[in-house]
Amino acid sequence: MGLFKTNPFGHYNILKKWLIRIAGMMTHRRYRGFNELQIDGSEIIKELPDTGVLFVSNHQTYFADVVAMFHVFNASLSGRVDSIKNIGYLWQPKLNIYYVAAGETMRAGLLPRIMAYAGAITVSRTWREKGKEVDRPVNLSDTENIGIALHDGWVITFPQGTTKPWKPIRKGTAHIIKQYKPVVVPIVIDGFRRSFDKKGIRIKKRGILQSMEIKKPLQIDYENDSIEDIVEQIEYAIEQHPSFLKVIPQEELRKEEELNKTRRWEY
Repeated sequence: MGLFKTNPFGHYNILKKWLIRIAGMMTHRRYRGFNELQIDGSEIIKELPDTGVLFVSNHQTYFADVVAMFHVFNASLSGRVDSIKNIGYLWQPKLNIYYVAAGETMRAGLLPRIMAYAGAITVSRTWREKGKEVDRPVNLSDTENIGIALHDGWVITFPQGTTKPWKPIRKGTAHIIKQYKPVVVPIVIDGFRRSFDKKGIRIKKRGILQSMEIKKPLQIDYENDSIEDIVEQIEYAIEQHPSFLKVIPQEELRKEEELNKTRRWEY
């Protein structure tokens, strides 16, 4: 790798590498120390192609979720199955990992701007901005940038577009899948909203067991599956389909509802 080599978005790989190293060292104890991260299925990561992979996941905080995925992906590529023990895996991180994030979130302060350099693909939300409902057309350059990132490597996306559970999957994700035909890998996370504040930066509570399950790639017929078919597959895969509400204990649902009443923020 040349010292001044850049990725397709003009970011210097050497700078991105050091940002990932430093951020990884600063955050490691959040998942293996103050709290524990239980990982399942990370052996799948090593079997994936180097490019053209789209990870779809439910979402619980602004940043803690995606940082945890950077840890798990790089640990798995270094031979650690379902473990992030020994942070030596951060020395040579995979640099072509990107994640989709709302532009207004990534512009809100110095830290988000620094984290954006590590791999954010910023998009303009078509349904909400600054806490208010909006209705505007999709920015085609956003879709093109996701396509560029898929051509270059892996992309993490949160297709509900919000940290609140049980919200509908945005059809834009299905359109991207139909257009670019990536390998689609579902991820289910839990425990992050109990561990961290809404941004996923401050530790809210210690001793929480966080979990991340990486599932086998979805079997998608890119030509014949409809947008609705793909949306439904994703809903089931990331366990956000309405039918899952029937098997969740009522006490847990009550606590989740109380937690949501205290929130006035959304990613």
